[in-house]
Amino acid sequence: MKRWLSLTLAGSVLLSGCSALYNKHIEYAAVKPESFPLLRAVGYAPISAQLSNDKQQKMLQAMKASKLDAYKELTEMVYGQKIDANNQLQDMVLTNEQLSASVKGVINGARVVKTYAVDDVYVTELELDFEQVYYLYQNTRPQQTIKSVRYY
Repeated sequence: MKRWLSLTLAGSVLLSGCSALYNKHIEYAAVKPESFPLLRAVGYAPISAQLSNDKQQKMLQAMKASKLDAYKELTEMVYGQKIDANNQLQDMVLTNEQLSASVKGVINGARVVKTYAVDDVYVTELELDFEQVYYLYQNTRPQQTIKSVRYY
């Protein structure tokens, strides 16, 4: 029992002694890109196809739908699209073909540039300035690289 206790104490002293030998100071530097892209997206929605009998309600629904469509366009530009395809053959003849697409992502910092109606279509134009996105993310998750490491 005494031997086991002395081995445990000796091991813990050795392990704690090693960490004191390797104190270090790491200095980080912010990583800022050389250029920032400016993305623009346009969303469309038909006014007369909206599900309402009230003309003003149709216009409001089309405004909302066109804005969501523009955000979907921006999300596609930033994150891409997921495409799922399924083909079925029977006796070497194509019998069924299915294709679906989906988009998933979070867009921060986009701003509405213009909203307007053209004939029976409502249009929303969005802009995403990646310089603004960079500064938004620097506050929450800064992009950094190791500038120097000093051991003492």
